[in-house]
Amino acid sequence: MKSHDFKSDEAYIGDNTEDAPYFGLTSEVISTTPSSHIEETQSGVSIISAHTQDEAQHWYALRCTYGRESKANDYLAAHGIKTFYPTLRTTKLKDGKRITQTESYIPNIFFAHGTEDEIKFFVYDNVNLPFLRFYYSHTRLGDKIVKTPLTVPDKQMESLRIICACENDDIILTPEVLTRFREGQRVRITDGRFKGVEGIVARYQNQQRVGIIINGLLTACTAYVPKGFLKEV
Repeated sequence: MKSHDFKSDEAYIGDNTEDAPYFGLTSEVISTTPSSHIEETQSGVSIISAHTQDEAQHWYALRCTYGRESKANDYLAAHGIKTFYPTLRTTKLKDGKRITQTESYIPNIFFAHGTEDEIKFFVYDNVNLPFLRFYYSHTRLGDKIVKTPLTVPDKQMESLRIICACENDDIILTPEVLTRFREGQRVRITDGRFKGVEGIVARYQNQQRVGIIINGLLTACTAYVPKGFLKEV
């Protein structure tokens, strides 16, 4: 089994976050927040960190440094937090023997479900999890930048789960925004190994696929899907 392909022949790369080594993020929706405060970054740019009173539970995209997402995922799960850590199995030859290993499907990233305050409890735990951070959406508001923790809609998370579970070489997960999956006919896959996935149908790499874009964080798309398996949403 080969690792996922992070290359594409057609892509749009979003703006960079404040930390260069990580994927670029852009915000598609401005959240309405009752209060905020301004933080001064090392570059001198003021950032407004939004504070909400929303007690609803969401999926949050979290990042870890130096490939420690497995450790952070296990820690949150052990403390009762629902998580999704996409992994795949790879087989390698070592000293003439085949060894099966489990690797992260999306390097440095995993997802946690809860209220913002619940997830902040772990993100701000600099004793046990000093390497854990939120991914943020950034929106310019006048001469300020509003940043809010990046949340992922439930339907997109379910589609991502289904795609990752297939562990197929033709599956594409990339930190780039593949433009042909931004707009178009929205469909639901009704049969086959990708049943339940909802997204935009388009031809990519000479195959008909269904893809989702998660708020500029990444694009995930299926392998080939027959037309008969698609239902317009």
